[in-house]
Amino acid sequence: MDETQVPGRSLTVELDGPVHYVDFGGAADGPAIVLVHGLGGSHLNWDLLAPLLTPHARVLALDLPGFGRSEPGGRRASVPANVLVLDRFLREVVDGPAVLVGNSMGGMISLFESARSPQRVSGTVLLDPAVPGPRRALDPTVALQFAVYAVPFLAERVLWLRRVRTTPLSRVRELLVLCGVDPDAVPAEVIDRSVTLLEERRDVAGMDKAFLAAARSLLWVLADPRRYREAMASITGPVLLLHGDRDRLVDVAAARDIAERHPDWRYVELADVGHVPQLQVPEVTAGHVLRWLRDTGLLPAADGGPARP
Repeated sequence: MDETQVPGRSLTVELDGPVHYVDFGGAADGPAIVLVHGLGGSHLNWDLLAPLLTPHARVLALDLPGFGRSEPGGRRASVPANVLVLDRFLREVVDGPAVLVGNSMGGMISLFESARSPQRVSGTVLLDPAVPGPRRALDPTVALQFAVYAVPFLAERVLWLRRVRTTPLSRVRELLVLCGVDPDAVPAEVIDRSVTLLEERRDVAGMDKAFLAAARSLLWVLADPRRYREAMASITGPVLLLHGDRDRLVDVAAARDIAERHPDWRYVELADVGHVPQLQVPEVTAGHVLRWLRDTGLLPAADGGPARP
């Protein structure tokens, strides 16, 4: 792969199979920040946010097995399995504790890792994380998609048909719209890299299987969230929760419920923002993250740059 395709160095580490990640570089004297994508995402989800953080921190983004450029091989792609992959990544790639920034399923994985290995996590940032909440009517499109993902054979057939009947560009644009992002507002080079990645992944065996395994595992965690809630309650480090009030995949009511249960966490609700604030409002997102890092002492107060969004 041509490393100039991404705004950082494209690298691979062996963690019971290849795990691809992008090292965006950054301030050597700042904290390490590890970016964790959501279901169906990749390192590309962070192309707009990472450069806003690198003046203040060292920033890395990994592709979980079965996503991005990390081929699944024989590895499982469940939430617990990906927590172990993230734990090994922090232990073997990152030098010292890191701040985790997780979006959607990546937020769930980051929360489990923060509870599991507090010595490796100095702080946790959650961007529209997949969390349980009050029972509400789901968005019909989202409800239908996840209902299909839960059905063996049907789900595999639907993913195959979508791949052969639609272009990579149309799939990228449809996903952005579902996440509340105007595709025409996203820089063309980000769209182009996403299309190229889908084209390269077309014949990679096991990608659909990994996606569905991750989706079903996520649904199981949310269906009986007792262990998940116990993990959240055990976290002692600082947590920042940002959530868009127009999120169709994880209703803002779920984030409000989590914020009420954890008053020691900082909660920020983003007006007119959907499921991926790092793509929709990267400057606003970076401003909140940097201010929180300074307020918690994870970033020196003397660090230059915006203190508030």
